[in-house]
Amino acid sequence: MAEFALSRRLAAEAAGTGFLVAAVVGSGIMAERLAGGNVALALLANTLATGAMLAVLIVALAPVSGAHFNPAVSLVAALRRDMAAGEAALYAVAQCAGGVTGTIVAHAMFALPPVTWSLHARAGSAQLLSEAVAAFGLVATILATARFRPAATAYSVALYVMAGYWFTASTCFANPAVALARSLTDSFAGIRPEDVPGFVAAEIVGALAAAGAFAWIVHAAPRASREM
Repeated sequence: MAEFALSRRLAAEAAGTGFLVAAVVGSGIMAERLAGGNVALALLANTLATGAMLAVLIVALAPVSGAHFNPAVSLVAALRRDMAAGEAALYAVAQCAGGVTGTIVAHAMFALPPVTWSLHARAGSAQLLSEAVAAFGLVATILATARFRPAATAYSVALYVMAGYWFTASTCFANPAVALARSLTDSFAGIRPEDVPGFVAAEIVGALAAAGAFAWIVHAAPRASREM
């Protein structure tokens, strides 16, 4: 990753987050149109498209930028001193800009206005707990898999997010940039703008909790456990 200039890494983060959000929003629009009111079927379609895109993006762009696509992940990287705090902040800006662009592009592909503020309510303690759990699990997956099975990180993260769509009440946003971008679409994937701050706070809490817990869990693991 250090081989690439910061400008290239930021471009990779923006592009990757943009494609991720375009997949989430675009597949949600397509699913809603084709599922005939079957919400479970629409969610399944949305899940498969998101997981597939996420795996591809991580494989393609991890060598350039680390493939964070998520301000919470960049924050954890900075706290672990894997990157400078200033670079993490710039990553977050690029990710948010890319995510917003992804929503606008998805709308354009389906002949919708660039921005349609979401009316989809995602509020309440259950939703916030879900987002904290989702972010905790995502960061835990990244840290543990990168430590013990780095070649499997892309698929582990994608599979975790796909599972999260179904085992969390919030459908596993786990990403402040994605939450922001999804507030701009009044479609299947949307979230009301007023619900975004709560989601972002819960995601950061979950990510920080995972960073603390897994700094201890995977620290100085015996060689035998690394080879399991």
